[in-house]
Amino acid sequence: SRMVSVMGTILEVGQPKRIHETAVRACETIRVNDEQAPSRGTTAALEPAALMDPPSAPPTQPQTRGQVDGGAAPASSLSEEEAIALVAEHLAARGLGDLGWGKEASSLRERMRVLHEVLGDPWPDVSVEALAGSAPQWLAPWAKRLAQGGSLSGVSMLDALRSMLPWPQAARLDELAPEKMTIPAGGTRPIDWSGAHPVLTLRVQQAFGLTDTPRLVDGRVPLVLHLTDPAGRPAAVTSDLTSFWAGPYRDVRAQLRGRY
Repeated sequence: SRMVSVMGTILEVGQPKRIHETAVRACETIRVNDEQAPSRGTTAALEPAALMDPPSAPPTQPQTRGQVDGGAAPASSLSEEEAIALVAEHLAARGLGDLGWGKEASSLRERMRVLHEVLGDPWPDVSVEALAGSAPQWLAPWAKRLAQGGSLSGVSMLDALRSMLPWPQAARLDELAPEKMTIPAGGTRPIDWSGAHPVLTLRVQQAFGLTDTPRLVDGRVPLVLHLTDPAGRPAAVTSDLTSFWAGPYRDVRAQLRGRY
């Protein structure tokens, strides 16, 4: 089968082909000149009248996608369409970890995931299955590079995800699913979108001034607050600040006074 290097990994194209053995031509009688033959213990001088065709390579076992093989065909033997198709299969089978992710790209994907789950279309599905299925579209800018053997880590997922944002709705991305939030104590704090609910981690004192729980995605998703003591140790978790200030905060304050 034809093997090609894509994203630094050897992939198989097409079905394995049978390897046929080459018939070896008969050789004429090799004559040894008795008068010029060397003494016993050394190799006789041979005068072949005809050379044999080199023997064919032994049959090889079919190789599966993802198997590294040093004798693979050069990546230039791949068309751009073949490269994209193989990458899509790779992503569907092995996930998205080989792509060029960074902190910003991962955060954007998590925010887009929540927007799709809560608001639906036109916010795109960015699950593994969906991204593998739509690879021919968003991988197009890297098709030539991948066909030439480029690594998947060279695919900027930040650029790819940005290309999927719907317009004009994308103008509201930071409003609906902000990366950071301004807090009453001053400055901003990052929002973690990686879980089932967005999470903001603050020291208890930094939450003073927030009378109610902030709600995101047009008010449909409450922000979960992880409140800590001054040393950063967990003190309380709440998605209902009004109730927290009215009740549990008294216990938390008593505990903090006991420690500090």
